[in-house]
Amino acid sequence: MEVREAVRMKYGQAALRVKAGGSSCCGSAPGVPGCADPITSNLYDASQTSALPEEAVLASLGCGNPAALAQLNPGETVLDLGSGGGIDVLLSARRVGPAGKAYGLDMTGEMLALARENQRKAGVENVEFLKGEIENIPLPDNSVDVVISNCVINLSADKDRVLREAFRVLKPGGRFAVSDVVVRGDVPAELARAGFEEISIEPTRVYSIEDARQFLAAEGVDADAIAPMVEGKFMSAFIRAVKPLSKECCGPACCS
Repeated sequence: MEVREAVRMKYGQAALRVKAGGSSCCGSAPGVPGCADPITSNLYDASQTSALPEEAVLASLGCGNPAALAQLNPGETVLDLGSGGGIDVLLSARRVGPAGKAYGLDMTGEMLALARENQRKAGVENVEFLKGEIENIPLPDNSVDVVISNCVINLSADKDRVLREAFRVLKPGGRFAVSDVVVRGDVPAELARAGFEEISIEPTRVYSIEDARQFLAAEGVDADAIAPMVEGKFMSAFIRAVKPLSKECCGPACCS
């Protein structure tokens, strides 16, 4: 099974579990019985989630809180790549206000249905959920002010294309602000190849082998055997970058 179909199946099943009254296991809901996921748990505080439908919180499978960390201004247009149950879209929509707009893009029909239901329950009108792939964003060039994403770009088999597409739809001066799991090291070259500038990576959680021990055991992996290779080398991070104001061609996306 190719990566895209495996991701579609996993996230579709997660959406159905939430609709049936469970959690995505574990999403961002604290205290879910049996939830020991160090990546997706406890990402949002009560002041953010109290105004959202419970299903939007339970369906979160992110590794950060880009809607809180990104600079969002009233009247701006935001695009969330891989929007899932819609938590980051709904939070962003409140921050940009009624004069702004938040788009959510997802390829999974079950997640889109859940997100639209969460939007209805939340009573947020300046939101639109789109069906599509993050490698082929169904929006025109230079149409959004901010691109956010929450632990989705790392699931793509063609990350270069995702970054080029994000660059394409951003307005000159627009911001790229995503949470994702990355390997500790130098700034990814793919960001610069897409044309981005002012690239920075801010660690939010650094993972140890103990964080993954329960998950690895369930998959039949000996955590102690691989500990020297992975200990402290993976982290959740907030990645920021800017599309330059210059109209000169500076990357493949601006020449397309």
